Amino acid sequence: MTSFVHQSVLLAEAIAALHIKADGTYVDCTVGGAGHSMHIAQKLGAQGKLLGLDQDAIALAHATDVLRPYAERVTLVKSNFRHFAAVLAQAHLVSGTIDGVLFDLGVSSPQLDDAQRGFTYWGDAPLDMRMDMTQPLSAQTIVQQWPEEALRDILWTYGEEKFAQRIAQRICHARQQHPITMAQQLVDLIKESIPAAVRREGGHPARRTFQALRIAVNDELEAFRSGLEQAFESLAPQGRLAVITFHSLEDRICKQFFLSQITRCTCPPDFPQCVCHRQSTLKLLTKKPIVPAPTETLHNPRARSAKLRVVQKK
Repeated sequence: MTSFVHQSVLLAEAIAALHIKADGTYVDCTVGGAGHSMHIAQKLGAQGKLLGLDQDAIALAHATDVLRPYAERVTLVKSNFRHFAAVLAQAHLVSGTIDGVLFDLGVSSPQLDDAQRGFTYWGDAPLDMRMDMTQPLSAQTIVQQWPEEALRDILWTYGEEKFAQRIAQRICHARQQHPITMAQQLVDLIKESIPAAVRREGGHPARRTFQALRIAVNDELEAFRSGLEQAFESLAPQGRLAVITFHSLEDRICKQFFLSQITRCTCPPDFPQCVCHRQSTLKLLTKKPIVPAPTETLHNPRARSAKLRVVQKK
């Protein structure tokens, strides 16, 4: 079996939220280690269907092995969830008939732990960060070639890094002297850009920059925004959509989309009453996000920032 050991976050909570029917049709947009997918498949009967997507070929190889006992009800596809509607059509599934969709966002433990993938700021590795290893854009390309203004903007926008300007300047100066190809080179430049007093506070000083680069490399936020809209459209009446996010940028997109479907009136605010008659299209099942229990974060520290939001289509 391909080595891809991953501990699924909010596993019991997500499976319960989907309210799985034995003859239902479900989509796991981020199969990863197949932890959630396996529990969905176990609850399906002979008429049930599970479609799993992942853009990481290594993850899919592992998922294929894990889900082999349920092969007659599972279809796995190598794709980014931004192509949700097209994948659905290719799998001969009809939009508007899906009983549940799950998004488990972020980077998986095997991706972080495989040094050659370049996702982590611990240790040294080539600057890569591609979830789909066939795509041309890597973190090294961004660090080596993007103009200073673009670097600053992604560090600020995707990493919420308050020292974005200083880091971008130092990167651009350093790359004129020698190529920046390894994670440790970048970590050292980031540390040099941040005051010592600030470096001693909070987490690793490179955390925000590496997050920003990973999001930019994989175009994660736009992919999520597009995939989320398509997934919601695919739901059958009473179908459920569950989303696990790991940072505020993802969670904000999720919240804003859900609110847009709850508040559907487009009348000007000074109208005395609604005349457009547009109705809310979803029911919010989690007024506040579900977060991991202390016992889960104790055994899996990477779960500590996770939030689960769930809606049901009217």
